[in-house]
Amino acid sequence: MFVHSDGRALSVLCVLSASLLLVSGEEVWESRSGIQELRTALVDLAGEGRTYLGRLAGEQTLLSVQKAFSQVLAVAAGAVSAALNVLFQNVSHILQAAGVQGVPVPRVSPDGLIFVTQWLLLALIGYWLISLVFGLVASALRRALWLLKVAVALLCFGLIVSDRSVGTDTTAIRLAGLVCACVLLGVWTGRGSAAADRTAQLEQQLKILERRLGDMERWSRTEE
Repeated sequence: MFVHSDGRALSVLCVLSASLLLVSGEEVWESRSGIQELRTALVDLAGEGRTYLGRLAGEQTLLSVQKAFSQVLAVAAGAVSAALNVLFQNVSHILQAAGVQGVPVPRVSPDGLIFVTQWLLLALIGYWLISLVFGLVASALRRALWLLKVAVALLCFGLIVSDRSVGTDTTAIRLAGLVCACVLLGVWTGRGSAAADRTAQLEQQLKILERRLGDMERWSRTEE
């Protein structure tokens, strides 16, 4: 329950951040005609997210948060851009003192910094969503593969037991082969792999703790 709540809260925060950044950097988006279609799609997505958040938290609360976030973002972008400009100037002076001439000094503007921040935030959100989807798909495939192996093992067991044309020794050999195949394919260890990993981690931690206790005892004996 807590995992789903945390995931939902993270999704809401990501949508809110993307929406506010897109609204605050609208002037920068206007100057990029080559990505107009992408801008339209992202603005529509941000608008839908903003509408959902407005219904969820209230329109007045959302406007207050958006205004405060825009102000903080503008101040932070101005401070960071000023610091970067000073840094670039100092680097340029150092290079000129070292004899390197003709090095262009880039100028960082708050709008440009907001534009880069937007793309970084969108890239992080996209990476998180893709990782989440791939994780869910991989988990579903592992579970489906485990169920398929269990079904095949049960089918083979039923066929071996129901075969009356062979003797008891042959049936026992077949069952032993089926058990070996199940062990090799991990049919019985599929659901217990997580518990086994946790047990192995606990054993490693216990060994580390025992080693540290032994070191402390040796140090205490040496001091005595």
